[in-house]
Amino acid sequence: MLKQIQNTASFILDQTGFKPEIGIILGSGLGSLTNQIDIQTSIEYKDIPGFPVSTVEGHRGQLIFGILEGKRIAVMQGRFHYYEGYTPQQVVFPVRVMKLLGIEKLFVSNAAGGVNPDFEVGDLMVITDQINLIPNPLIGQNIAELGPRFPDMSEAYDQQLRQLASMIADKEGIALKYGVYVGGTGPTYETPAEYRYYRAIGGDAAGMSTTPEVIAARHMGIPVFGISVITNVGLAGKKATHEEVQREGNKAAEKMTRLVKGIIREL
Repeated sequence: MLKQIQNTASFILDQTGFKPEIGIILGSGLGSLTNQIDIQTSIEYKDIPGFPVSTVEGHRGQLIFGILEGKRIAVMQGRFHYYEGYTPQQVVFPVRVMKLLGIEKLFVSNAAGGVNPDFEVGDLMVITDQINLIPNPLIGQNIAELGPRFPDMSEAYDQQLRQLASMIADKEGIALKYGVYVGGTGPTYETPAEYRYYRAIGGDAAGMSTTPEVIAARHMGIPVFGISVITNVGLAGKKATHEEVQREGNKAAEKMTRLVKGIIREL
């Protein structure tokens, strides 16, 4: 696996000549950030050796390289999910590659169902911690060159980046929520009983991604900032659809874009 990661990173570097400082994984309906980037080059996933291909509607499937607020960034426009049939190791493969390309920080975003009864559709939730219910991507032989066998997860999401987000939000007049993200396998949306369970074990929002990528990033020592757009409220008893998730994600994208740009500007 390490050789494959190295070969893919070498291929991308040969194709682009670009060494990013920051990696960003965009979630459902949150692609508008790309409109703010001075794009230098991009590669479709299907043209990258070893990369899976996203099969989810609304996920473009390309790796974008460019400049945002003076920083060199690599953006995944479209991510991979366990429910698509990929192994957890395949899901986190791009994060491994971005580490070898040079990223020093990772930003992750997603659309999530609100579990906290105080949350409303359209809220932005800064992720303070996570509960992973997806098979752990570190299961199997450890790649010692990337990280330790038993990585510490006491600070899955970087405290300094969260504090910076709060400062930027105050300046920009953006209301933020804070909470724990529960990552489940999907692809079904949660039952009412599952939402109650997630709340009982400490969750504030739930989705079908993110936690594996964060585990891989922390395994490699990369600080992570995560944010969820609350696209439906699970405990309200309303049915969720993929179209609704995309619609509400698009509505909140402008706020998220301003927040992420502000954080990157201050780094």
